[in-house]
Amino acid sequence: MVAMKIFGLALDEQSQVPLLILKNQEETKVLPIWIGAMEAMSISVSLNKVSISRPLTHDLMLQTLETLGAEITSVVVVDLREGTYYAELHLKQQDRTYLVDSRPSDAIALAVRRDIPVYANEDLLERMDKQFEEQSEAVLKDEESDKWTEMLQNVDVDDFKYKM
Repeated sequence: MVAMKIFGLALDEQSQVPLLILKNQEETKVLPIWIGAMEAMSISVSLNKVSISRPLTHDLMLQTLETLGAEITSVVVVDLREGTYYAELHLKQQDRTYLVDSRPSDAIALAVRRDIPVYANEDLLERMDKQFEEQSEAVLKDEESDKWTEMLQNVDVDDFKYKM
């Protein structure tokens, strides 16, 4: 398992669907996950520490787990099959542990509320790397390409993050 951090939320320019971007700690691996608008809002509310007067669904889930004496110890994005990501909640209750199937967006919405570690399966990250390599190609093939590369490397991604 590879420790991941939430790099941010963005809006996919083509599909106009919210995109959750995870990166490993060294920021050498990227895991983009397309998510629903409500999950993006829930994650954004927590990331931006927005105060809500009544609990959202993810807050309710955490309160329910805590009432039952259980806690989420980690979230793991485990697979991508037929365009759908899969995740697991790792729960602990007294001396028992449980794995609960989850959508990554819901698992991460829970994780950000309690600073729960998020991981990704190493095989999944390797598959994503290969997929990105296969899909990428050099568009600029002249002396101007170095200028564009340098300019893009100096862009501050915070200026382009999707905020809700």
